[in-house]
Amino acid sequence: MAETTQRARNPRGQGDRLRLEILEAAGRLLSELGGEEGLTIRGVARAARISPAAIYQHFADKPALVRGLIDYDYEQISRAMTAADESCPQDAVLERVRAQVRTYCRFVVDHPGHYRLMINHQPLTAPRTGPMIDLVSRVATAFEGCGRAGVRLRLPARRAAVLVFTAAHGRVALWHAAGDPVPAEALLDFVDEVVWLVTE
Repeated sequence: MAETTQRARNPRGQGDRLRLEILEAAGRLLSELGGEEGLTIRGVARAARISPAAIYQHFADKPALVRGLIDYDYEQISRAMTAADESCPQDAVLERVRAQVRTYCRFVVDHPGHYRLMINHQPLTAPRTGPMIDLVSRVATAFEGCGRAGVRLRLPARRAAVLVFTAAHGRVALWHAAGDPVPAEALLDFVDEVVWLVTE
């Protein structure tokens, strides 16, 4: 079977490439499983076509692999949000806000297993730093750009970002948890509505 065929070794010194391939394989497997319960080192090794020992060179155990996968997912979201922002005209300041938050929503709608992993491993105490805070800060920066462009906000930029991001995040959580029949596109429209609420 193709799954068990050993992949070609990376050239010496390309351990980072192998680490990325492990995370990509874990991500594909997580999408298939829909959750982390069935995610195992051996399963990821089969998906990556490497030995379990090769994974242990980069991740000490399953919790370390899960943490690495979460960081990898946040990195993918951040890059997608950057691309969405840069795809908008420089002066389309509100569209840049909407594009970033809509991109976040699209990722967590399209990747339910990854979304559950990210949510289930949030710290019990609210951190002042971390990948989720970084995403909110990106939106806050976009709102600051709105203010500089003359768009009036009903709230300071940071509070507006927290409100919009939290509302979008919560709406997607309800959609996943309740099996909401509302189409995914309606969730993206919800982002537009919340952004409209914090502007004058």
